[in-house]
This record gives sequence, structure tokens and C-alpha cells, in this order.
Amino acid sequence: MEKLDGTDITILRILQENSKKTAKEIAANLNLTVSPVYERIKRLEKLGYIRKYVALLNKKRIGLPVTAFCQIAMRFHESSFIEKFEEQIRSLEEVQECFHMAGKVDFVLKVNTESLEAYHDFVKYKLSKLENIGELNSSFVLKEIKHTSAFNI
Repeated sequence: MEKLDGTDITILRILQENSKKTAKEIAANLNLTVSPVYERIKRLEKLGYIRKYVALLNKKRIGLPVTAFCQIAMRFHESSFIEKFEEQIRSLEEVQECFHMAGKVDFVLKVNTESLEAYHDFVKYKLSKLENIGELNSSFVLKEIKHTSAFNI
């Protein structure tokens, strides 16, 4: 993997803070010309340091204020069961994130719904239909203290 220099890291930090910044704006911030900054950004994209650009939405404004973390322990751990579960989880629109874990639980899901009742329906009519779930525990977010998508680089 190619080593990043200080300018590359600064560009990544700026883009993590605001991905709408143009090469011209970043260049002005770094006291560089636009062309080398643009080329560096393209190189960082090509090398996979930048996966994609997204807009972070306000979950309350879009009607999904309830966030739950759902811990799942599987009954069977053969790869075919795990792969099927992962495929099924990808199709559930309520699941924003899913992590395969080491430790007491096998998977942790981050789920956003419009209400507790909607979360109940999600568990009852969708999640509980997945055949390999052995144990399911839900924890609900009372208050979001810190949320960032930025990595400390």
C-alpha cells in the first residue's frame, strides 16, 4: 500500500469534514494550486482511500428517530448458515449497519425505525422469521452523545 504524506492526510481530513469541498477550495486551504490537489484526490480515490461520497441525513427529519442495537447469537455456526444470515440481513431495509462479531454475540445490528411499535413489528414480522437466530437482545438509544463518520487520521 502506498504511503500517504501530510498533504494527502490533510486532504482526507478536509473531505471527511465536508466532502462537498472542491479541489479549488482545498487547494486554497493548503496554499497549493488546483491541479495537484485534484490529482491527489483522484489518486486517493483510485487507491481506495476514498470509497465514496455520501450525504449524512438527520434521522429525526426523515422520520426514523428510534435507533436500536440488536445483538444476535446464532444457533448454528457453519459457514452456510452464516452466509445465508448475512444475505438475509442485507435485504432488510431497517438495518443500517451489521457487524459480524467475536465474543458472546455473533452479530450486532444497528436498526432505525419511526417508533418503538415499528421496531416491534420489524422484530416480530421480519427478524424473527430468520431461522438461525438463537438469541436476540435489543438495546435502545436514549441520547446520542457522539456521532461521527470521520476516522482519526
